[in-house]
Amino acid sequence: MGFPTGFVWGGSTSAYQIEGAAEADGRGESVWDAFCRRTGAVYQGHSGAHACDHYHRAADDVRIMKDLGLGAYRFSISWSRLLPEGTGRVNTAGIDFYHRLVDTLLAAGISPWLTLFHWDYPSALQRRGGWLNTESPAWFADYTALVVDALSDRVSNWITLNEPQCFIHFGHGDGRHAPGLRLDLRDQLLACHHSLVAHGRAVQVIRSRAKSPPTIGWAPIGYARSPATDSPADIAAARDAMMTVSRRDLWNSAWYADAVCRGAYPESGMRTYGADALKPSDEDMRTISQKLDFFGVNIYESVRVRAGRDGTPEEVPFPPGHPQTAIRWPVVPESLYWGPRFLHEAYGLPVYITENGLSCNDWVSQDGAVHDQPRIDFTRRYLAELRRAIADGADIRGYFHWSLMDNFEWQEGYKERFGLVHVDFGTQRRTIKDSGRWYARVIGTNGGEF
Repeated sequence: MGFPTGFVWGGSTSAYQIEGAAEADGRGESVWDAFCRRTGAVYQGHSGAHACDHYHRAADDVRIMKDLGLGAYRFSISWSRLLPEGTGRVNTAGIDFYHRLVDTLLAAGISPWLTLFHWDYPSALQRRGGWLNTESPAWFADYTALVVDALSDRVSNWITLNEPQCFIHFGHGDGRHAPGLRLDLRDQLLACHHSLVAHGRAVQVIRSRAKSPPTIGWAPIGYARSPATDSPADIAAARDAMMTVSRRDLWNSAWYADAVCRGAYPESGMRTYGADALKPSDEDMRTISQKLDFFGVNIYESVRVRAGRDGTPEEVPFPPGHPQTAIRWPVVPESLYWGPRFLHEAYGLPVYITENGLSCNDWVSQDGAVHDQPRIDFTRRYLAELRRAIADGADIRGYFHWSLMDNFEWQEGYKERFGLVHVDFGTQRRTIKDSGRWYARVIGTNGGEF
């Protein structure tokens, strides 16, 4: 049994993780450029300065995408490549790069899915307060207008923010990601609020300025929770755990998704955060909750949950020896059943899986191939659960594998390999892995391959 007719099969990347050319053609510095210079911040001092050199090799990379049969390619724009100071002066060489990329994708029959923000905030704006500055939504709106004016005649699928949980929690809470801040909870919530207002402002800009009819969504972390058993009590506990705020940090779904999709921060979050919670204006909440066309979500794993004696959700530890990926994330295929199902039930929007994949210990074998059978097995298991969710009524319309190619994996540097395509970072040689060839067959049969 395959997937629904018209199901979108794609691959995902982000600008800082693959483009390289950090100082080429007038690009400005991003917070990740600065963060990578900090001693001990990134594995072995790696940086995205060169990455996959996609900036110079985009045409070849699109040929690989076509070889894989991708129907869609999700990529992000480097804000500081277009606006070196974050606002003001426009770098035409940066715009020209994305013109060429979009044209090349369309010529290859691949639909561009454009993400406006995938964590590489301009350093010049970070020095002015970044997401803590009340002007940050206006900066983002101006940047969005530049992108829309340049590309919306050919781009119709838009994603505003990628994983706000990560760039707030890791970047502004525990400092593991750029810009490396360790703010108190109140300031984290302020930065989060401004980023969500920026999301809403971007949606308004796209709707008002797009030259072709836009389809707009976002791509948060799913923060998936799966029931430990199929009992109604455990299912209800998993749903409750996924859709409420129970801890005093920003690692959850509901704080973000309720604001964006319902126009109000959830009561569970207001109780949990207490005096640190913001009292937003009605105008801000109207801006944040602009109408969306789809709910993009990035899901790699889930925590298993059962109902406690009083029905309160309890996390169920995985048993010793439970399968893990190379980055030590648990393998939980049912996360692609329950995660999108719960989100669709809660918010009523069509769902796209905008990221799913795993890190493997891959290398080029003596025969010149990359035999990554664990990635094939992982993806087959997860896609089977996604197909089951669709069969049970969840409106899921597409799947984007993370990642198209091995790349710079943030604080892990080049240690982790998530790609369908192997990259030798010394020579920039690309090798399609066995998983890439398998995924091409999946695409070609609309999911009938497995």
